[in-house]
Amino acid sequence: MTPPGLPERLASLDRSLAEAGSLLVAYSGGVDSAFLALRAHEVLGPRALAVTADSPSLPRAQLRLAEEVAARFGFAHRVVATHEVEDPRYAQNDALRCYHCKTELFTRLLALARAEGFAHLAYGLIVDDLADFRPGHKAAAEAGVLSPLATAGLDKEAVRALSRASSLPTADLPASPCLSSRVPYGTAVTPAVLARVERAEEALRGLGFRELRVRHLGQAARVEIAPAEMARLDESLRAAVVAAVRVAGYSEVEIDPAGYRRGRLNDALRVRPAPAAPPAPLLDRG
Repeated sequence: MTPPGLPERLASLDRSLAEAGSLLVAYSGGVDSAFLALRAHEVLGPRALAVTADSPSLPRAQLRLAEEVAARFGFAHRVVATHEVEDPRYAQNDALRCYHCKTELFTRLLALARAEGFAHLAYGLIVDDLADFRPGHKAAAEAGVLSPLATAGLDKEAVRALSRASSLPTADLPASPCLSSRVPYGTAVTPAVLARVERAEEALRGLGFRELRVRHLGQAARVEIAPAEMARLDESLRAAVVAAVRVAGYSEVEIDPAGYRRGRLNDALRVRPAPAAPPAPLLDRG
């Protein structure tokens, strides 16, 4: 079913892209940035450039996908290094981690845009993102970064529908935030921690899981699998999950019986009544 008002919202997006004149797009390879990069290419042609920021917080599989999509659809693409993990303010991992990350990203990309004559920088913020805790949006506003998808009123449902219509392989991808989102606030983010999380998640995808998170809890890990996929967890597969995460470097593995829910770590930032006691975790200490 086509989301209501989609042609009008797409026309609004195209107008704003054309009015930008030339555009550098922050392109992570996820659903939203991939659609924005492709649409900017279709509207602006050589006056659009998609740029992927590469750092230890970006999974290698996501970088490969970003490169493959750009090559397949023929839009100009570049990979540049960013160094947010080296910033002590980012590494300390407080509630402003994403602000420091996006400040580094936008500083780097705005310098590139100026050097190469692009009038504006844009990123893939959508309407849905405005309802969550997004300190990166503050960094974008301070830097004057455009958010054409949100401005055109496009939410995730609309972006997925438009991506399918464009045959983008990213259309139905699960959300793909950076690896640092797996580390609870207050726990230091380091390249070694991010590498361990990535190894564990890649191993679980190798077992056929599509939407998941491995939350880093020191030497322990909490595995969150999308509720729709939890039914697969028979005794044999549960043992395989535990073994895979241990091989990645964790000595204790908890499989969360509640499954994955987006934005769960942000709960720590919200004041709310004490919740009812959760189900007992499935903890394997081996």
